[in-house]
Amino acid sequence: MVWGNGCQDGVYTRPLFLVFYATVAAGIVFSSLYVFSAVYSSSNFVSGFSSSWFSSTSGEFNNSNSTLIKDQTPNVSQPDVHNKGERPIWEAPDTKNMPSPSTFRLSKELVQRHVKDNVIVVTFGNYAFLDFILNWVKHLTDLDLSNLLVGAMDTKLLEALYWKGIPVFDMGSHMSTVDVGWGSSTFHKMGREKVILIDSILPYGFELLMCDTDMVWLKNPLPYLARYPEADVLSSSDQVIPTVVDDKLDIWNEVTGALNIGIFHWRPTRASKKLAKEWKEMLLADDKIWDQNGFNELVRKKYGPSVDEDSGLVYAYDGNLKLGILPASIFCSGHTFFVQAMYQQFRLEPYAVHTTFQYAGTKGKRHRLREAMAFDDPPEYFDAPGGYLSFKPSIPKSLLLDGEHDLDTHFRLMNYQLKQIRTALAIASLLNRVLIMPPLWCRLDKLWYGHPGVLQGSVTRQPFICPLDHVFEINVMLKELSMEEFGPGINFREYSFLDNPLLPKQVKESWLDVQLCKQESEGCHASNDTVLPGVLKFPKDSNEDTFKAIFSKFKDVKVIQFSTMQDAFPGFSDKKREEKFRNRVKRYVGIWCCVENAAPGHVFYDMYWDEKPDWKPHPPRTPEEDRPPL
Repeated sequence: MVWGNGCQDGVYTRPLFLVFYATVAAGIVFSSLYVFSAVYSSSNFVSGFSSSWFSSTSGEFNNSNSTLIKDQTPNVSQPDVHNKGERPIWEAPDTKNMPSPSTFRLSKELVQRHVKDNVIVVTFGNYAFLDFILNWVKHLTDLDLSNLLVGAMDTKLLEALYWKGIPVFDMGSHMSTVDVGWGSSTFHKMGREKVILIDSILPYGFELLMCDTDMVWLKNPLPYLARYPEADVLSSSDQVIPTVVDDKLDIWNEVTGALNIGIFHWRPTRASKKLAKEWKEMLLADDKIWDQNGFNELVRKKYGPSVDEDSGLVYAYDGNLKLGILPASIFCSGHTFFVQAMYQQFRLEPYAVHTTFQYAGTKGKRHRLREAMAFDDPPEYFDAPGGYLSFKPSIPKSLLLDGEHDLDTHFRLMNYQLKQIRTALAIASLLNRVLIMPPLWCRLDKLWYGHPGVLQGSVTRQPFICPLDHVFEINVMLKELSMEEFGPGINFREYSFLDNPLLPKQVKESWLDVQLCKQESEGCHASNDTVLPGVLKFPKDSNEDTFKAIFSKFKDVKVIQFSTMQDAFPGFSDKKREEKFRNRVKRYVGIWCCVENAAPGHVFYDMYWDEKPDWKPHPPRTPEEDRPPL
């Protein structure tokens, strides 16, 4: 479905752990080189999954980062218009009035106007996900794909897309314009709307590439899909264990994860039309069936044998439908992309990423795409009032690599980083700056059930740069909390922010490096005189008055970067402000999950772990312990 919650996106896909690849053994050797090069060779973390890939891959991915200016036409080349009379996408209408509602009704004629090579690419949603939909369209048009349509589930979205020049049709859903939340009755209604849509379009005779709006196209998928002309349906999956190491279809009888209906391609064949019709009838007859579960149940009614020796297709559903499973390494889930970086390890170029396997709902999905520099934010996101604060995380090698990768070593590494981030949050609050979060290094994966640290058979490297939602409660960090109880809010950005091509020149060139020094050392005193252009020495453990006095001179500097956060700031002298700050940041961290054979098996992160001498990472032992450490 379109919007899965982190624990539910993959809950039906628990792997059987039957396959263990030699790739993992080779990865152990590579892991040390990877860690050292990422931590010690540069302060510029381009991406947690592949700094080298982002800088060297073809322009398809990098071009997708062009700025999307809200309420204006984006500064991108216009795709070819393949039907005479159709405006190029992003070209605003030359009228002041909305056309009649009948103009937007789904019909064969409407779809025909946007089809190219008999293929139409479709997504749908409501106004709550306007920025995701614009991002989805932007990535497609940056790939010179214009044969797309967006289904609007409410009038507000329909009008917004029309005035931006995006091909849109009315789904007649009359849906709420807010985020519906995973598992709600409205969420399930959205799933049924998708199935009804597929069943409606297939009889028109066009190939349909159906997508959820929480996915992004990184490379034109149409040539790949055309490699399998015999396939009735090509579907993505929640597979987390590789079955192939090249760009062939996943091996169907080795795939243990569920088929994921966030990305799938339908050809208008007799078998596919029959499947779509039965799937629709199944869901309309029972409103308790989740659309993805229903699809998997139908497809697996008959499963096998292979269609032939070479294609990778399998007979499924009624024994006549030819199904192919898109390789999870390049049609990526949130796990194979953000955690395993499977495409990078196999030296492949990803076609798509779908933000599943994450833990912070819609806000977490948006942040994941920002970390990947695959979300087109408006210019103001990259030039915030008050400027930015960043720091270089200094992590000892021993915390990253020494000892077994287990609960103790994972939390020693995480706690070391949390203490620095806590200090950075305080300084950002004090100076009223936006904190650029550092990359988070994890030794253990996070899932929603007990596991041995990483998924057995996966190619997850240890340690790895983990998504922010593995540790932090992004929903809470973005929530407007009471000033009286929690003090001022603290805005933040993703760790890849300073490497984003959308960062404007005036931000890149306005920079101050702050080198912390011991107060008793020579030349270390509180002064706003820079020792070199753009470099300031600043005493450790300075109080808030000193911070304000010194940094007030640099209020117009866009980026202030500290050499470290170790002993940078002892805390607020005002007890009330310190208490409010603590109340806020204690709520910022979540849980690690989960210890095997334990109920409950989760372990709470604690922002103030260092103030508890006996603190150890273990699951709650009593109901009283099973609560966040507030």
